[in-house]
Formats: sequence, C-alpha cells, structure tokens
Amino acid sequence: MEKLAIALQLPIVKLVDGSSGGGSVTTIRTTGFSYVPPLPSFAQVVQQLNMGIPNLGAVVGPAIGLGAARVVACHFSVMAGDIGSLFNAGPNVVKNATFEEGLTFTDLGGPAMHCTNGTIDNLAPDEAGCFEQIRTILGYLPDSGTKLPPTIECSDPIDRLSESLRSIIPRARNRMYNPRKIITEVVDQGSFFEIGALWGTTAIVGLARLGGRPVGIVSLNCEVNAGALDALGSQKITRMLKFLDVFNIPLVQFVDVPGYAIGTAAERTATMRHGVQLATTYYSTTMPIFSVILRRVYGVAGGVMLDCRDPRMRVAWPSGMWGSLPLEGGIEVGHSFELKEIEKKEGKEKREQRYKELEDEYRRLMNPVRTANHFGVEEIIDPAYTRRVCCEWVSHVYESLLPQRVMERVAGRVKPTFA
Repeated sequence: MEKLAIALQLPIVKLVDGSSGGGSVTTIRTTGFSYVPPLPSFAQVVQQLNMGIPNLGAVVGPAIGLGAARVVACHFSVMAGDIGSLFNAGPNVVKNATFEEGLTFTDLGGPAMHCTNGTIDNLAPDEAGCFEQIRTILGYLPDSGTKLPPTIECSDPIDRLSESLRSIIPRARNRMYNPRKIITEVVDQGSFFEIGALWGTTAIVGLARLGGRPVGIVSLNCEVNAGALDALGSQKITRMLKFLDVFNIPLVQFVDVPGYAIGTAAERTATMRHGVQLATTYYSTTMPIFSVILRRVYGVAGGVMLDCRDPRMRVAWPSGMWGSLPLEGGIEVGHSFELKEIEKKEGKEKREQRYKELEDEYRRLMNPVRTANHFGVEEIIDPAYTRRVCCEWVSHVYESLLPQRVMERVAGRVKPTFA
C-alpha cells in the first residue's frame, strides 16, 4: 500500500489500533529463530512525505511500537479522545523496565500526554471526529506535490470590510487580544482549520481559504507568554512551514512577536536552538509568504519572520511597533549609565523623570508612519481592508507563481523536504 500510494500519487490514510505489524516474542516459536528487526516500509514513508503525497493518521485505539511510529510519521495526525492512546511499549513492559506500576493506557500515553506535547497534532472526541478532521484537511491538500492545492467556489465576498479589526488591538500596549478573532475575520468564513491547538500554544498554525484558495496560517498568540516564541512554539511553526512547502501552499502570517522567550525556563528548554532551527526553515523553504504586521516586531524572532523572503511581501497596521528591543527594556540597557548617574547624584525621582523624557522621545520616533516614510515598511493599511489585500495577493500567487513552482517541482529544481 505504501508503494501503491507513490505509484498512483494518491493520499494514504492510516487508522491505527494495535501494533500494526510490530513483532512479538511468539514469532520466535513460529519461525524457529529470532530476527534482527527490519523496517521495510519506512523508506517509502519518507519518500511520500517529501513528495507531498498526503499522509494522514488517526489513533483509534492503543497504538503500540510500530503502530505508534506509523501514525506519528504522518503529515497530520489525530487521536480519538475516548479510546486513543499511544506508547513505545505497553504497561507490562514498562513495569519491568522502569518499575512504574499500575499504569493504564491513558496514563501512559493518552490524549493528555500526546496531544499536548506535539507527538499527535489534534484531538478529536471519538472515531467519527477523527474521520471528520481527516476529511476536512484532505480538502485543502493536493494529491501530490506536483499538483496545485484544490480551490472551491467562495461565497464570502473578497472585498468584505472588517470594521471590528480597527479596534481589536488595544490602545494600552501591554493588554492582550484574541488573535484567533483576527484570523477568522480575515479568512473565508468557516474555513479556518487549526492544527496543534493544545501544544506549542505561543503559536497558532492551521489551514484556511482566501477567495476559495487554500493558504497556511501562522500567528503568534499574545495571550500565552505575551506572544514570545518558546521552544515548543518554534517547533510547531517549523513543522507547519515544512508542511506548506511540500504541498505548494502559500503562507499568510499575522505577526505580533516581542522576540524569543527569555528566562531560565526558556534557556532550559533550548529555546535558542529550536529558534535557530525555525530560522533555517524559514530561509530554506520557498513557498510564498505574505506578512501582516499587527503590533510588535522585535529582535531575532521578528527579523526571521519578516526578512526571510527577498523581496519582502508585507503590510502593517497603524498599531505596528518594531525595533531591536522592546522599549521597556531597551531604555534601561541603552541608557543604563546615564540613568544610574542621575539616580546617584539627584535621586530616584529625577531618574524617573529622565526615563519618562526618554520614553516619550523614543515613542514619538517609533511612530510607524515615520518608518513608512523612509521605506522601512512597504505599506500601512486600514485593518478593515486586510481581507481584500490578502485575497488579492493569494489570487496572484495561484495564477502566476504556483503553476511555475509546480513545473519546477516536476523538473526537480525545487525539492522541499518534510522528513
């Protein structure tokens, strides 16, 4: 079946309940000898993943050993919440190896474990929910990487105004907002399909349509860790970028990033290593990217997201703020000597007064219109027109850029890799 999927260039769906071909000690008795474990089909699995032949997996029971590996080695995976579990070895083997006794399948590898650590992408309530998600995601994907993603008729007007977007970013810079409201307001109504909602929650990724054409969505989530990219968030976006690249799906990203996460927890989880992996993925993938700057763009993380294509294709809202460092910490760093001297000689009150003067000056200079006047950002748009601008870009991509990309895939000049 793995070879047939490659030969026919058709999607393959794996519904896993059990070991799915894994070995057993009883095999020794049957054959009369023991064997060195082979994995004859995984070469084809890797080939499918990189060819952009959709591999979709569902955990619809206990997925053990090779069965677990089969469903994790997919472009997209989902677990049935009522009966699904996944583990390298069952409770009896675990008891003898690690002395953890009394574990149930759910304790060992249920949805609370694997839908929150990124092993499985999505959670569904039951088997029917798994099948529904697989049907949904198939609607966005081509049969292989040498074809265009399927488009559908769109009843949602491309020029629909979204006046609510004009006030969704709070005037108070430290206040949060719901980024999913922006996504659902801009894309075709009812078309946003989120992937990995329960893990890497500093980032939001998924699929949607604009004017009936499939697009990938990436957004930072300011409601978690103020939107700072942590290790899991970086891994989640990395996986999504590779997914879009192998399926020829353009990316629309909504950017509000204060930078990479900081602090001991961030350092302990190797945020910089995973952040750099994200950077190399942004720069090594070639699918078209369009960026909408909602608010903050700071540091290496901001540069990676917005400077990874040349020429850049991006617009900004009037609420945009950007720079090397957020102003709050940046003033402390850039003027530390001056502020310390004032506090030492004239007291804390004078120091606070000078800090306020510096803050007012920098905020005036950081007005996004000044950046636009110096060609530092391509265009500042009315947020209400974001949908129309994005739809126009996606329409051009599908008419002019993606057909050329598909021809280059066929000729072997573009070789995306997922695995």
